[in-house]
Amino acid sequence: MSGDFDQAIQRLPRWILLLAALGTVLAGFLTGLSSAGGFLLGSLAAYLNLRVIERAANRISRLAGADGDSKPGGGAGVWVFIQFSGLVVAALVILNVSRFSAAAAFCGFLVCPAAVILEIVYELVTLKHS
Repeated sequence: MSGDFDQAIQRLPRWILLLAALGTVLAGFLTGLSSAGGFLLGSLAAYLNLRVIERAANRISRLAGADGDSKPGGGAGVWVFIQFSGLVVAALVILNVSRFSAAAAFCGFLVCPAAVILEIVYELVTLKHS
């Protein structure tokens, strides 16, 4: 069963990249370059956010491993918060300097939850009856 979850987690970045490409093209076609750039920036932030969360979850699972030798690292959650905060600040600076659409960037940031929903639908459609 763990293999199924691993495959689903491995597909999430592909879903994000697919949605980012489609959304950027659609935003550019419908509302112009400012929206396309904003959507692409938000999508990139969503992808990086997924990677930060994935690394934090992997570290927590290693620390909570069954070997008992691992000592909990102090500040692991603080480091994730610092990385996420840095990502948000960098995105805001880029948005202000580049004049990309902030609304489109927010919509781009939503590609991660949209990718999770697509993965759930994919799993339901390809459900193996055993």
